[in-house]
Amino acid sequence: MIVITGGAGMIGSIIAWHLNTKLQRDDLVIVDRITHENQWQNLVKRQYVQYFDKDQLLAWLDGRTDIEAIIHMGAISATTERDFNKLVEANIHYSQNLWTWCANNNAAFFYASSAATYGDGEHGYDDASIENLRPLNGYGYSKHFFDQWALQQVNKDLATPSAWAGFKFFNVYGPNEYHKERMASVAFHSFNQFKETGTVKLFKSHKEGYSDGMQLRDFVYVKDAAAAVVHFLTAALSAKACPNGIYNIGTGKARAFKDLATNVMTSMNKSPNITYIDMPEDLQGKYQYFTEATSAKLRAAGYTQPFCSLEEGVQDYVQNYLMHDDAYC
Repeated sequence: MIVITGGAGMIGSIIAWHLNTKLQRDDLVIVDRITHENQWQNLVKRQYVQYFDKDQLLAWLDGRTDIEAIIHMGAISATTERDFNKLVEANIHYSQNLWTWCANNNAAFFYASSAATYGDGEHGYDDASIENLRPLNGYGYSKHFFDQWALQQVNKDLATPSAWAGFKFFNVYGPNEYHKERMASVAFHSFNQFKETGTVKLFKSHKEGYSDGMQLRDFVYVKDAAAAVVHFLTAALSAKACPNGIYNIGTGKARAFKDLATNVMTSMNKSPNITYIDMPEDLQGKYQYFTEATSAKLRAAGYTQPFCSLEEGVQDYVQNYLMHDDAYC
């Protein structure tokens, strides 16, 4: 069996979709804590054997010998979360407990890190080294701490899972993200804003060298993010070893928010209309103006599948999901 934490979230549910539809695996255990009233919709099309609340998982795992891998996507993912004690418990201690269980039970462990660990990018976006990174918020730091902790276990020759990888996801967008509310992607918000008001709101720039709407991100379609995770899982389960380590998951091509919003509107067969607004005070000074994944390490690990372009991903998302009443993958 394969356990997916955060399995009712965007990336987790699309990983389950990939396992169901591409690999014909239905022996999945979904773990999450559903707080949005409609988030159960992310599970209705999936085939799985059991669902647990996150606090039930460790007790259920005790004594089991049939778990091949834990895919740990569950976390507090709000970059605006200010209660650091919550971040420590959810993003560090919980992850450490699952790592330790996998290490003690010969299971593979794959987990979500984040591009937020790179901070303002002054040290670049190279996944070959994480030593000097300075995240801009508590969420990014909690992910960075666990990355460091995992590498310490390896460097100190302590017990590790049978195979493991951490994934620094860049700006993921796509189906099954509606429950994230403020933290949902700009693609999701652009679609709904334009549908409701006839315009898309983007932040003005507060940094020299960047025009309004020209802040740059590495936007990665969620189906591509899931496919990369499943590549490592498949290798681990088939004994075709992938190098253990921490990997960027991004297209390697930074694009402007203006490009994203424009593609959303043109995918709706509408003429673009953008309104620029001031950035909220709680984001100023904690906002990344440029992210772009390096992908050499991922490719060296044997992942050869191309990533969707921004145009391809947005078109699929808008026309096959957002424009339909049943918009769940």
